[in-house]
Amino acid sequence: MRAVSRSSQVVSSIVGLTNMPRSARPRDQDFSAIPPAYGYRQGMNPASGFERVYVHGAGRRGRDAWPAQGIGAGRFFSFPSESSIEQQVASLLSAGSGTRVILFAHSIGAVPAVLAAASRSVDVTGLVLVEPALYDIARGSAPVERHISIVSEARALAATGDLRGFWAILRPLMFGGPYDDELWDRERPIAQHWAATNLPWGHGVRASMVRSVPTLVVTGGWNGEYEEIAAVLTTEGARHETLAGAGHRPQDLPTFPALVAGFERDAVRENPDDHGVSFGG
Repeated sequence: MRAVSRSSQVVSSIVGLTNMPRSARPRDQDFSAIPPAYGYRQGMNPASGFERVYVHGAGRRGRDAWPAQGIGAGRFFSFPSESSIEQQVASLLSAGSGTRVILFAHSIGAVPAVLAAASRSVDVTGLVLVEPALYDIARGSAPVERHISIVSEARALAATGDLRGFWAILRPLMFGGPYDDELWDRERPIAQHWAATNLPWGHGVRASMVRSVPTLVVTGGWNGEYEEIAAVLTTEGARHETLAGAGHRPQDLPTFPALVAGFERDAVRENPDDHGVSFGG
């Protein structure tokens, strides 16, 4: 992300960014501007016997949330901005066809993805969770509790109609730089977006939900909350890899595809049979 001194430019791209909690995030690069550096191009790593399914975070949706993927990479879900987590899970569960999947999810997208996989109503061969915002599984952790406390305070103000008060708290926490009244007209729609988006906690997600599914957790190594969440997932058998250099979007790094390719091979070996239903096209 760009430097905080270029505040208006940073915030103008927020709606196009996925959820980036905490003011500690890197602010020296605008990750939304990273050009496609990799992708699952046809022939690169044939997906024999499974389909790749991509679930977005709180910002960009559908293919826009995974811009580096090739045309034939898989299926990209795009949830309506007003949809609840429950509705998103239902959408995933209702799109069954009979093909196994490797389910990719970024940030808050990990919440419906893990809940869908845990339902056992779909045939998930593996989970790839990129900076998963699974706050429910790390309650009690100091970084997680700090984030939840501050966001809850901001949301309480939004609920009373005090959108400016909400933004004055949330903006420094999540995007850096203080609230600036001169920028309010420009930033109001962005504040409205974040005041209405789903919160990534309170959904009953448990770390044990990944126990029976091969799971790769990829973090950027820049934020204590995500590292705490990843550590909890490893206690249930998940594999954790850190890819530094892209903040909240390690999937944009050129080292990501090889990491995932190896995980996919291992996941297919662990789940050789093709049973059940999965997400259709």
